[in-house]
Amino acid sequence: MKVVITYGTYDLLHQGHINLLKRAKALGDYLIVGVTNDNFDRDRGKLNVRNNVLERVESVKATGLADKIIIEDYFGQKIDDIQKYDVDIFAIGSDWEGKFDYLNEYCQVVYLPRTEGISSTMLREELQEDIRVGIIGCGRIAQRFVPECEVVNAVKVVDVLDIDKNIATEFAKNHQIEHISYSVDEMMERVDAVYIATPHLSHFELTKFALEHKKHVLCETPLVLNGDEARELYALAEQNDVVLLEANKTAFSPAFNHLVTMIKSGLIGEVVDINASESKLWGDKFTRELDPEQAGGSMFEMGSYPLLPIIRLMGINYANINLYSKMENGVDVYTRGVIRYPHGVCSFQLGLGVKTEGNLVIAGTKGYAYVPAPWWLTDYYEFRFEDQNQNKKFFYKWDGAGLRYEIQEFISCIINHRFSSARLRRKESIAMADIMQQFVERKNFMEI
Repeated sequence: MKVVITYGTYDLLHQGHINLLKRAKALGDYLIVGVTNDNFDRDRGKLNVRNNVLERVESVKATGLADKIIIEDYFGQKIDDIQKYDVDIFAIGSDWEGKFDYLNEYCQVVYLPRTEGISSTMLREELQEDIRVGIIGCGRIAQRFVPECEVVNAVKVVDVLDIDKNIATEFAKNHQIEHISYSVDEMMERVDAVYIATPHLSHFELTKFALEHKKHVLCETPLVLNGDEARELYALAEQNDVVLLEANKTAFSPAFNHLVTMIKSGLIGEVVDINASESKLWGDKFTRELDPEQAGGSMFEMGSYPLLPIIRLMGINYANINLYSKMENGVDVYTRGVIRYPHGVCSFQLGLGVKTEGNLVIAGTKGYAYVPAPWWLTDYYEFRFEDQNQNKKFFYKWDGAGLRYEIQEFISCIINHRFSSARLRRKESIAMADIMQQFVERKNFMEI
């Protein structure tokens, strides 16, 4: 049997891709297609890819031409794959002529003719229309948002709004934003989407208002502190044919998603325990993050991040949750949660006045995953086993402030008319809001 392998991004799959796959398949008996990982694309500077890797894999699968589809994760993988799959022919488009001659040492290299007059780049240019974004709330996180937008295609920040007009004016000047709105109504007339970076208690009303005006919404985490409100917002978004996404930057980072994928593949066996921690000591006790009138405290400020790996890996059908908090001046400066599942137990620790070891440990029946602090800015993790010779270490690049990952996913959802992201599904976002609500209502709660 003659095995052929080819690689590509396969973004906006078009006739040129199909023709190339047909030509590659005609060279042998068995065709392996390598689809580039989102992280690999970013490392190569390809931030304008419209479809995520899951969508691109499904598109290639739908052609019926690939006998096997693999993911290309790293530089040098082609040699590994050729040897692993005993490949006879490496096929690639003629625009790469000469670039892969070094593979002749391992197999035959064939450069295939491209289809003239069509490419993903051309399609992106024809289809691209900037999504006009307005920023509501010009605080610390919003300051990072604008520079991160500059590295994502098809997004342009055109408007800002803040309760303090002077802050909005200064923000617009510093980031060269063309317009300042003085009301949410005014902003709705100028934008296609909004990024909400205001204090937690304003998220529900602002998000609802924007969705009712048929604007896409990227809202900072936590989206809301009430599960019923979350359900209402997601239903409203779907009803009005717009995207609502919770801006949890860890959820959209390449390294975290690769970690989740590897664990779900069974690498460490069945997951039976997850422990996630995050803490920060604030010097200023009068900051918003410690103000009970503004939903301050460690649970509301940090809870979404440790809850993320638990819910992504263990699901939303937990048996019960017990919460234990140290309270000071009306807010929790430390909270520990214990979540019991039918086949496991998980815990998380949060501190805004108590310092904890900020690691993520995921225990399975075959081994465990260890992500060192700050694990929520995932750029490195390990898989550890009883036989230490089997231990594996993985290193990644965390770009900028990390907001570009959530921005890119948000824009991709808008362009591709996806109402839910595989990286943070609506039901997962709602589950986190349900847990926040349990804390608000002090259910299964004990003060320590």
